[in-house]
Amino acid sequence: MIFGNTTLNLDVPRVMGILNVTPDSFSDGGKHNSLDNAMRQADAMVKAGATIIDVGGESTRPGAPEVTLDEELERVIPVIEKMASELETVISIDTSKSGVMRAAVEAGASLINDVQALQAPGALDAAVACGVPVCLMHMQGLPRTMQHNPQYSDVAQEVCDFLMSRANACIDAGIRKEQIILDPGFGFGKTLDHNFALFAQLNKVQSLGFPVLVGVSRKSMIGNLLDRSTDERLAGSLALAALASYQNANILRVHDVTETVDVVKIINKVQQFLQ
Repeated sequence: MIFGNTTLNLDVPRVMGILNVTPDSFSDGGKHNSLDNAMRQADAMVKAGATIIDVGGESTRPGAPEVTLDEELERVIPVIEKMASELETVISIDTSKSGVMRAAVEAGASLINDVQALQAPGALDAAVACGVPVCLMHMQGLPRTMQHNPQYSDVAQEVCDFLMSRANACIDAGIRKEQIILDPGFGFGKTLDHNFALFAQLNKVQSLGFPVLVGVSRKSMIGNLLDRSTDERLAGSLALAALASYQNANILRVHDVTETVDVVKIINKVQQFLQ
């Protein structure tokens, strides 16, 4: 897949490092919300093997407050501009706001990662105008309400139906099929059992014919099952990263880059002998 001047072969899993420049993200809020701290973290993740860095300026944790357009721009644009000038990596902008999408791509981002799957006003038009790949995520509800008793009759099928519908809407609007990535949205409007049932049927999402991004790093599906706090979820995160990699997920969105890169290398080596 082509991201600006960079082409990534997604036949092997790629590691996307999470860079939250927010004060309130569930795992690392406040740690990287200065330009110097953000750059140190981005540089460390690239050196550890991340080929994509996902920059987010608004928390999507359950109950998180909304952030204004100007505030989100102030958080992400200086970081993206500095990353684009100093680091060799694909820069992803994690946003649902059309104004942030346009400004971020102009600043150097080459992937739009939207938890609302380009459904917000103006988002789809902005993505078309930007001309970069997009990642479409499934979420039942909105971040502030998504965990209020989510319901599914068949979680994997309903997620697939939604993602296919959004992919078709993007294609109809002018985004090429080759520019679309799908994210089943683990932890977004799903109970513990919904998350693990969906994970077990990841092949259904892959059967839609698009690259698949899996983001489960440090999430509550791990903490609730293992009774672990956010900073005690590395083992669970790596277990799911290994399972996702083994199931041929294309992108792993993670906090712990070094450890996840090691997992991917091990899985890739084993798979060489399973052909």
